[in-house]
Amino acid sequence: MTPRNVSPSATRSRRRWSTLIFKTIGVLVLISVLQVLVLRFVPPPMTAFMLWRQVDAWIGGDKDYRWRYDWEPLSKMSPNVPVALVAAEDQLFAEHYGFDVVAIEKAYANNAKGKRVRGGSTISQQVAKNLFLWSGGGYFRKALEAWYTLLIETLWPKHRIIEMYANIAEMGDGVYGAHAAARKFWRTDASKLSRSQAARLAAVLPNPKRYNAANPGPYVSRRARWIERQMGRIGGRGYLKQLD
Repeated sequence: MTPRNVSPSATRSRRRWSTLIFKTIGVLVLISVLQVLVLRFVPPPMTAFMLWRQVDAWIGGDKDYRWRYDWEPLSKMSPNVPVALVAAEDQLFAEHYGFDVVAIEKAYANNAKGKRVRGGSTISQQVAKNLFLWSGGGYFRKALEAWYTLLIETLWPKHRIIEMYANIAEMGDGVYGAHAAARKFWRTDASKLSRSQAARLAAVLPNPKRYNAANPGPYVSRRARWIERQMGRIGGRGYLKQLD
């Protein structure tokens, strides 16, 4: 029965809008699932983060800015690279399902005390953000990041997640992935990166525009030594067996 004081045409209009909204949401969900499924098997030609950095450079007047990006399969990459990334960024990577609740709680408590803002992002969350989204905060972006993180953890094996991160993480100003970084900084391939070189690449991740893996300052040198110790603590190259 049509509610009193509401015309039948208004009711039909609301229903049409509701149907349109649900269909739109369904299409967007399907698109996101297809995106993640395809990228399980296909290297991305670029990422959303690369595109945003390029646009920022153009807006800032840097017409010569070009990113460096060379995809390298994990099987051809030095095992030091994924182990260093896990040791530096997400030591519970093999155990969690996309979110490190303890790290998130610590970050929230730290921020609430007015200390320097710290994140609690896992490697899976960073892959979701770099691949599909934009920089910055906001609840909407965080919700999208959580959705893509869940899709990635559901549809990809762990070794694909770390392979993607090792290839799309910015490891120098406009330098994406371990292979491009190895060529840029040491004129070698990712397959030949030593333990210390991989640790230095992981050490610059908080701010690759500021820090340089080839010419490390005190912070990067200190952090790289810590990462090397953590690489041994989590099992070294043997750690990768947990991702099979």
